[in-house]
Amino acid sequence: MVKPSNEPGAVIDGFTLGECAHRGGMATLWTVTRPDIAVPLLMKVPRVSEGEDPAAIVSFEMEQMVLPRLSGPHVPQCFGTGDFARQPYVVIERIPGKTLYGRLSDLPIPYQEARVLVGKIANALADLHRQNVIHHDIKPSSIMLRPSGEVVLIDFGLSHHNQLPDLLQEEFRLPFGTAPYMAPERLLGVRDDPRSDLFSLGVLLYFFTTGVRPFGETETMQGMRRRLWRDPHPPRKLRADYPPWLQEIVLRCLEIEPAWRQPTASQLAFELGHPDQVKLTARSERLKRDPMSTVLRRRFNRGLTQPKPKADLAAQLASSPIVAVALDTGEGSGALNDAMRVTAGRILSILPSARLACLNVLKLGRVTIDRTLDEQGNNKHIDRLVALRHWAQPLKLDDSRLTVHVLEAVDPAAAILEFAEVNNVDHIVIGARQNSLVRTLLGSVSAKVAGEAACSVTVVRAPRLASRHQAESANDKPLEARA
Repeated sequence: MVKPSNEPGAVIDGFTLGECAHRGGMATLWTVTRPDIAVPLLMKVPRVSEGEDPAAIVSFEMEQMVLPRLSGPHVPQCFGTGDFARQPYVVIERIPGKTLYGRLSDLPIPYQEARVLVGKIANALADLHRQNVIHHDIKPSSIMLRPSGEVVLIDFGLSHHNQLPDLLQEEFRLPFGTAPYMAPERLLGVRDDPRSDLFSLGVLLYFFTTGVRPFGETETMQGMRRRLWRDPHPPRKLRADYPPWLQEIVLRCLEIEPAWRQPTASQLAFELGHPDQVKLTARSERLKRDPMSTVLRRRFNRGLTQPKPKADLAAQLASSPIVAVALDTGEGSGALNDAMRVTAGRILSILPSARLACLNVLKLGRVTIDRTLDEQGNNKHIDRLVALRHWAQPLKLDDSRLTVHVLEAVDPAAAILEFAEVNNVDHIVIGARQNSLVRTLLGSVSAKVAGEAACSVTVVRAPRLASRHQAESANDKPLEARA
């Protein structure tokens, strides 16, 4: 069979080649068109001529397997692949704009801009991990932004799919990746831990906020292996105004042991979205690297430098969800809130890495002017934050696993749904109110949340005995007290 020509105007499986958009070390990109596809397209063709790196072919095979299985706004849509027997290629949508590589001349960028940007990348990674894929090449040139502002991850040649053969693992012994961004465990042959992507994202966040790569530019295996025992300089040593909450996040991402990093990309995105609630530890104030005694202990600790047992990607993500509990702090909610605490406690007891977000909605009037203070002169927002923390105290959670949020909104259900969507919430626990004519006619908050949420929802009812006891107590009061 004659191989098709890779020249402008050539037609491959119905795709007409346009101009050559890019010639890289492992592949060439062509603009292409097809009559039945309206969106701009790119065809990626691997370099397979004499003397080319065989790893380029294997990584292209991985990309061919992975891309058609991905969906959503954070990955390029795939429109076709070509067999190696005739012409290997993959056709994807052409994302307008440039990669983050073009921002390197702007470094360091403002802290708040970096927080928002990296939060978007973390959300994109969370979506990728839920599709059983670990990227393994997170760096500025692998990240683009759609005109809508959504992050798009590209270049999946080094990725690992939890349900597909890992060709790079099977055929090569040396790790492949971009040296400054490579996680320590990758040097030990570990490719199935999604927290490797969090390390790479931590490198990017450090770089974008300091202008310096935390582990330098070394490309040698010996130089890269130092990150198995040597930590980077704390960002506050490089920039005196570096925010403690940001250093806490960055240095946690860059922990040598994956277990010491954030459990999931969703939880990292949550921290970046709520910097005022980041639990500060000794990391946040550090100005020096670890002492040499600690470095030597790591260096000669054989347990640390051995590959760990393989992780189950889906199980790991499932064990580290974000659980949101929507509470009513008003009078008469005691029995229901107690029942919700029991339910939340049961969920958290089997998920030791879960994060709990306690929510309350301060309902605003549609036409009235809302007051910040209540009738006693207390700040309503602060009072509810205190009430949420008081509710959570019996659960005895570490501060790093608990956040409290008072949302101000006209529509409580819409506010809860928006919070869940923006923060990648995996499970919502919400109370069901007693029946009333208004709720029958207009629908309850819990019904709307349960019906429209993209995640699991548990609707909790107060125990019947407690509800009956409350009703009987109310009926025992004098008429004027009940009026």
